[in-house]
Amino acid sequence: MSKVKFYNGSNIPLEFHRARIVQKVNLLPIEERYEALVKGGFNSYRLDSKSVFLDMLTDSGTNAMSDLQLSAMMKADDAYAGSETFARLERAVEEVLGKRYTIPAHQGRAAENVIMRALIKPGDIVPMNYHFGSTVNHIKLNGGKEVELLNRDSFISNSDELFKGNVDLTLLEKCIEEYGRERIPFIRMEASTNLIGGQPFSMANYKEVRKIADKNGLKILLDATLLGENAYLITRREEAYKGASLASVIRTMCDLADIVYFSARKFTCSRGAVICTDDFQAKLLMDQVVAVFEGYVTYGGMSMKEIEAIIQGLYEATDEDYISQSPSFIKYFVDEAVKLGIPMVTPAGVLGAHVDAKLFCDHLRLQDYPSCALAAAYYLCSGVRAMDGGTASEGDPNNPLVFADMELMRIAFPRKVFTLSQTMYALDRLKWLYDNRKLIGPMTFDDIPGMQRCFRTPMKPIGDWPAKLIAKFKEDFGDSL
Repeated sequence: MSKVKFYNGSNIPLEFHRARIVQKVNLLPIEERYEALVKGGFNSYRLDSKSVFLDMLTDSGTNAMSDLQLSAMMKADDAYAGSETFARLERAVEEVLGKRYTIPAHQGRAAENVIMRALIKPGDIVPMNYHFGSTVNHIKLNGGKEVELLNRDSFISNSDELFKGNVDLTLLEKCIEEYGRERIPFIRMEASTNLIGGQPFSMANYKEVRKIADKNGLKILLDATLLGENAYLITRREEAYKGASLASVIRTMCDLADIVYFSARKFTCSRGAVICTDDFQAKLLMDQVVAVFEGYVTYGGMSMKEIEAIIQGLYEATDEDYISQSPSFIKYFVDEAVKLGIPMVTPAGVLGAHVDAKLFCDHLRLQDYPSCALAAAYYLCSGVRAMDGGTASEGDPNNPLVFADMELMRIAFPRKVFTLSQTMYALDRLKWLYDNRKLIGPMTFDDIPGMQRCFRTPMKPIGDWPAKLIAKFKEDFGDSL
């Protein structure tokens, strides 16, 4: 996308696709948006889709599929065993990711269930750059414990650090020394670290992790769910890989790992998940779990049509025009927001534009759940559904005074879904909200116990601050939606 310059000097992202099928969306009046919030318990996950104008909650399963993916689904071989579709998947995995053995599962966290059940035993330690919610829960369910290895500077939202997802190598060495290599089944690397703002790790850092792993006889597990975007940012930010093809960087990253897995809902714009490895013994262990939880080892709980979409999506994941679309829109949004004084995670990452809710709502305490309040207020003034990425979802349910490392609101940019005018609208309403941020008040909730509570827990505002926000909106916008 950076190859095209505008004669008038504009610096805007240019799409390298055309829309052939569209889906109508509705923008409700603000009073009806308030009713939708009340019905959903002020939790954006609980909003009905029909009440949402721009669904920027996540890119998981919401990316636009290509014409070639949709047409590929029609040639699926639905055989329970020995399917030609599965044979094509194996070939695609070997050609794109370089791994010999392929193990399908019905989605990303199902793949994590397979991996963790097969490879983790009680008392094990899993060093990682940073956690993802479902990953940690699977580790804990199997008796293990995560150890996070990011440098604390990675949690500074506004910085010039290009690779905030890097492992602190000194911490990794200390972790292995403290716990012992026999308690570490693998080191987990998450590409484009989700919960700190979609931040990548560098190839240089990754290679150093590989050296430490080899020195200690340890495996590396690569979460490749956002691998394409991490590889793309490596080609843009890491001097040694500027000019390298996306395909070659993706292949190198997979070559450095012993086991690779990804959610197809993100990586290949489809559904399902894939685990791949050259380790035959690990494959045998994982096959057993697949057979119990997912189905036969050649379909892993997916329809063959979904697998055909994954196959085509794997090849498209090496296409820079496809992969760069979302990061370029995110960069545009973040750069413009920063110009307007809005506190954002910088440099712009992937997955979405991330607002620092702690700075945006600096009049609120952390125990007032500022990221949750911000997400509710943003929907109220815009109809845009964003995601709360703070203490309400990441904190300790047993201790309300243990806070998440970051308080973020994520405005997701699924691949090839939103137009530039819709992006500008989302930015305009965020600027209005920032100018009126002191009207945003605290939130509270009656906790629903258990894992992944962010998906299910209703919230409620303390006081009448939503009514005051509505009144200010109508004063400024009149009868505008």
